[in-house]
Amino acid sequence: MRILLLLGAIGLGFCSTSNAQNSGVAVEVDYVLQPLDLLRIVVFQEPDLERQVRISQEYTIHLPLIGTVDLSGRSVRQAEELLRERYDADFLKNPQITITVLEYTVRTVQVLGSVNQPGAIAFTPEQQMGMLEAIARAGGFNRLAERRRVRLTRTLSDGRSENVTINVDELIQGNSTEKWLLKKGDIIFVPERIL
Repeated sequence: MRILLLLGAIGLGFCSTSNAQNSGVAVEVDYVLQPLDLLRIVVFQEPDLERQVRISQEYTIHLPLIGTVDLSGRSVRQAEELLRERYDADFLKNPQITITVLEYTVRTVQVLGSVNQPGAIAFTPEQQMGMLEAIARAGGFNRLAERRRVRLTRTLSDGRSENVTINVDELIQGNSTEKWLLKKGDIIFVPERIL
């Protein structure tokens, strides 16, 4: 019964956030821009400079007057400040710039192994997705799943892979405070029980 309640709560949380991807809602200040994000850039009282631009795979955008701008590793607020500095240097006096993310690039994690619908699970930056939700969205465990030895593989910023084995039964039973929030590119592998 507890599992059904958990899955129901997860489903409700997913329904409430799944439409936010293309809503054009202003993102949180700490959101770090990603390749293929679609941005709306507004320069106050300069309608000719307003643009919708998509970030390239190299983390760059191209804007009138200032040319190519590298946004790698920058949050929305940091990108606004960088554009202010670039326009203020030669073209505008104290420009006021607003960036809105209109469309987020698709972020996925892979759920593989002993689940009913293995494959990629998409989520948006404003949606925090934990391991239990990802497994639920992959159809849940199949009857052969070894839930005490689920492996999470994550690629670190330096390119190395990190593997962690997680007892998901403890998460389901509430015996663990760790939620195992997922990041783009994570791989969850559910092994089969040894019979």
